[in-house]
Amino acid sequence: MSSPPSSTPTPPPNDTLLVSSISAQTFTHALLTAHSVPSTHATIIAHCLVSADLRGVDSHGINRLPSYLSRVRTGSLNPLSTPTLTQITPAIARVNGHNGFGFVSAHLGMQTAITMASTMGIGMVSIHASNHFGMSASFIQQALDANMLSLVFTNSSPAMPVWGGKEKILGVSPIAAGAPASEGNVPFILDIAPSVVARGKVHKAARRGEEIPRGWAVDKEGRETTDPVKALDGGSMVPMGGPKGVGLAIMMDVFSGVFSGSAFAGDVVGPYDTENPREADVGHFMVAMRPDLWMDMEEFKKRLEVLYQRVVGSEKVEGVERVYFPGEIEWEMEKRRKVEGIPYTRGEIEMLNREADKVGVAYIEVL
Repeated sequence: MSSPPSSTPTPPPNDTLLVSSISAQTFTHALLTAHSVPSTHATIIAHCLVSADLRGVDSHGINRLPSYLSRVRTGSLNPLSTPTLTQITPAIARVNGHNGFGFVSAHLGMQTAITMASTMGIGMVSIHASNHFGMSASFIQQALDANMLSLVFTNSSPAMPVWGGKEKILGVSPIAAGAPASEGNVPFILDIAPSVVARGKVHKAARRGEEIPRGWAVDKEGRETTDPVKALDGGSMVPMGGPKGVGLAIMMDVFSGVFSGSAFAGDVVGPYDTENPREADVGHFMVAMRPDLWMDMEEFKKRLEVLYQRVVGSEKVEGVERVYFPGEIEWEMEKRRKVEGIPYTRGEIEMLNREADKVGVAYIEVL
């Protein structure tokens, strides 16, 4: 196993401020409840957003708050909504998000899947009338905490054309899977978009005034671009693996949109669309499974550890210092950021504090 990250704080880059995860959660909770979000819901949302920042998935952290809250203020997202559950069979259920925060609907969906799986061996939950739910790995972790294998699917707003097409009708909708490991070992967490990178990384670059690498996106004319603004202004994300990435995006629409009864085929409204009064109507699909259906739980975890050791111990090609297991980089980042704090740019902190000014909430506390 790799050594845990050092507990010695690393000095942040210039123009970067550090915030503890506790301060980030406290600020997020206060900002949400000031917008009429019930406290229990705000706790779930804050946990998911800060978890993304802790894992280094900065594109899905608390810097998403301004866009979410803008949709709350325009009436596009209902902050008071509570999802409802319909039990279909002992192993299958459906959640209606009632246009509330996707984090809350997804949390209920995964918890329900876990509860069903604990007695039935497997639990499957379809979710409709939801919203963007942030980082898929949050709900994978929810299942890992219950010693469950899991799958998490969602669809999203149009950001990519079909292979050979021009019109954007597919979302860059993530597919995620997880498997629990023995305590202290690295669990398996795969959380990937069907595009070369998640679109949130392009929004992050635009927010920070940074360029994006070539190969991530094209502009509205279909030309490769390093300008995130051009990529977002009528441009498209580039699918990973060409038609294979497009196939995965369609798969997410089948399981999360067509199957759930939510919007699909380009009709989902995105979380950054702050001027569109329409409901997002995002769909999700959650699966939880007990690993000990086929073998003893400890035997399963020992086998997973063998896989881990063989992956990270593989003979490396020239120039590669280390091989990582899926989710391991984020696992180590979380340990480090819990000690050092989460880095945000000064501009991001100022943006969050402007949101605080609107509702009279105390500014986010920096280290």
